[in-house]
Amino acid sequence: MAPTYIVIVILASLMIGLSKGGFGGPVPVAMLTPLLSLIMPAPQATGIVLPLLIFADIFALRSYWKTWDIKIVKLMLPMGVLGVIMGSILLGALKDQDMLFRRILGAFTLAVVIFKLINDHLNTVQYQHRDWHAYLAGWTSGFGSALANVGAPPFTAYMLLQGVTPLVFIGTTTLFFAIVNALKLPGVFITGVLTTNDILSILWALPIIPVGVWLGRKFVKWINPVIFERFMLVLLCIMGMFLLFYTPPGR
Repeated sequence: MAPTYIVIVILASLMIGLSKGGFGGPVPVAMLTPLLSLIMPAPQATGIVLPLLIFADIFALRSYWKTWDIKIVKLMLPMGVLGVIMGSILLGALKDQDMLFRRILGAFTLAVVIFKLINDHLNTVQYQHRDWHAYLAGWTSGFGSALANVGAPPFTAYMLLQGVTPLVFIGTTTLFFAIVNALKLPGVFITGVLTTNDILSILWALPIIPVGVWLGRKFVKWINPVIFERFMLVLLCIMGMFLLFYTPPGR
């Protein structure tokens, strides 16, 4: 394995751990596919992240067991499943069209930044709940997660409007995406986006994830999370622009 590959996979694993540990929200996970697409085809980057996320979900579920709002999960999940199916089909169709997928990934990445900026102002919104809001958020989250691992921002936007406690917020997010990530697994194998060799190539990185979870919990106390989030959003915006507009020589 090339040194660049090792360094980027380590960074990706740490970002997963930080996010699951409660630090940085969905932004670190949104960074994963753009980051890994620097060293591999973008569709493969989407697939190879999945085993790392599923492994991290085990720790997150254990940490936040039964702190979720099961009514919200049940309301969002059916359309979330449909979104996963549709996103997986599109991902499979684009797996051999790397440049087109990079453009789509760049657009999704910039959309994450916009979602996050909107989220920061949702506490001032006078909100009246409608079930279709949950259906739309569930579908968008499932679709974005399956296509490019960027399903968390629309889910987060919906959850911020529900007025739940921080613990219920994290617990509900943990359960929903643990289910969504598990549902994505058959699709990435069927479409060939993820192979057994891909999984074997990143097994060495799994022990980094619990370290990231531990650091995530510590960083909440040590580092200003607002500054960290803004830094990550700037990087995310740069990577989104790069994916959207840059064409490598010879393509």
